[in-house]
Amino acid sequence: MNKDSINSSNSQKLMLIPLVLIISLFFLWGMANNLNDILISQFKKAFQLTDFQSGLVQSAFYLGYFFFALPASMVLRKYNYKTGIIIGLLLFSLGAFLFYPAAQNATYGFFLFALFVIASGLAFLETAANPYVTILGSPQTAAFRLNLAQAFNPIGCITGILVGQYFIFSGVEHDEATLSQMSPSGIEAYYKSEIHAVETPYLVISTVALLFSILFALVKFPKIQEQKSGKKDSLFSSLSHLWKIKHFKLAVFTQFFYMGAQVCIWSFMIRYAKFSIPGISDFEAAHYLTFSLIALTVGRFAGTFFMKYIKPNKLLAIYAIINIVLVFIGISSPNLIGVWALVISSFFMSIMYPTIFSLGLNQLGNETKTASSILVMAIVGGAILTAVMGFVSDITSISMAMIVPLVCFVLIALYGLYGYKVKNSIKL
Repeated sequence: MNKDSINSSNSQKLMLIPLVLIISLFFLWGMANNLNDILISQFKKAFQLTDFQSGLVQSAFYLGYFFFALPASMVLRKYNYKTGIIIGLLLFSLGAFLFYPAAQNATYGFFLFALFVIASGLAFLETAANPYVTILGSPQTAAFRLNLAQAFNPIGCITGILVGQYFIFSGVEHDEATLSQMSPSGIEAYYKSEIHAVETPYLVISTVALLFSILFALVKFPKIQEQKSGKKDSLFSSLSHLWKIKHFKLAVFTQFFYMGAQVCIWSFMIRYAKFSIPGISDFEAAHYLTFSLIALTVGRFAGTFFMKYIKPNKLLAIYAIINIVLVFIGISSPNLIGVWALVISSFFMSIMYPTIFSLGLNQLGNETKTASSILVMAIVGGAILTAVMGFVSDITSISMAMIVPLVCFVLIALYGLYGYKVKNSIKL
C-alpha cells in the first residue's frame, strides 16, 4: 500500500465520525418539526384556542428559522461549521427547556417564545449541517451524501409524531356537555394536566440536545479547505454577489416553492382525506399523514440509490413531473384514489429539498456559508403558500386548492431541467 492510499484511508476515517454525528442532527430537527403538528392540537385543547391562535405555533417556528438563518451565516463566516452546530444545539436545548417554565406558568405566549428559540437553534443547525455534509468529502458525491443525511430526517419526523401520540396526547377529550357538568376546579385541573403533558418530553429533548452539544465540542473535526476569493467580503457584499449568480438565485426561489408544496400537502392531508372519503374520522385520516412520512423515508433511501446512476438534476426533474401527475389526480379524483396519489407524492418529494440545496451551492466557494443561510430562509415558503392554499380552498374546495402544490412542482421541474446550470458569467 503506497503513502497516498494510506493518507486517503486515514482521511476517510477522520471524516466518518463527524459525518455520523452530523447525520444524527437531521433526525433531531425532523423530530422537532413534526412535534409541532401535535402541539397545535394539544394547545388548541389546553388553552381553548381558535384555529388562528393555534396556528401561531407554526408562525413562531418559521419566524425563528427566517430571522436566525443570516446570523447563523455570520457566525459560520467568522468561526466555522462546528461552532455554528454547537450554538444551534445549545439554543435547541434552551428552547426545549423553556417548555417547563411555560407549562408551570400555563402561558401560551411563553410556549410560542420557547418554540421561537428552538427554531432559532435549528436555523443554526440547518445552515451549518447542510453545506458541511456537501463539502465533507468528494464534490462529485455531495448530492449523494446530503440525500443520505436527509434520509434520516423523516425518521425523526415519524418519531416526533409517535412521541406526541404516546407521551403528550392523553386521549381525554371532554366535549362541551361534559365540561358543563364539571366543577370550575375540575375544569381547571383538566386543562392544567393537558398543559403539563408537554413538560417531560421536552425536558428529555433538551437533555439530549445538550449532550450532543458536549459531544460535538469533544470530537475533533477535520479542517475543510474551501475555495477562497483572495479577500474577505462583508456579508452585504457577499449577498450582493450571490444574488447575481443565476443558478443560486433560482435555487432559492425553487426551495421556497418546494417547501410550499410539501407543507401544503401535509398540512391539508387530513382535511383532504375527510373531504374525499365520507365518514372517515380525524384519527383515521391521520393515518394517511403517517403513510406520507413513511413514503418520504423510503423515498430518501431509494433516491440516494438512484442518484448513483442518474444525475441529481435529472432525477429532480423526473420526480417533479411524476408529482405533477399525482397532484393532478388528487385534484380531478377527490376519492380514495386521490388520497393515495397524494400519499405517494411524498415518495417523490423525498429528494427535492437536499437536491435543490446541493445544486444551489454548486461552485460557490467561500460564499457557501452565506448561501446556505439564504436557502434555509426559503423554508418560509411553507408558511406563506399554505396560507394561499387555505384561501383557495375557502373560495373553491380542498381538492381544487391542490393547484397550489401542482404549480410548485411545475417550477421545480423547470429548475431540474434548466435552472440548475452553472454559468461562467454572473451576469443575468
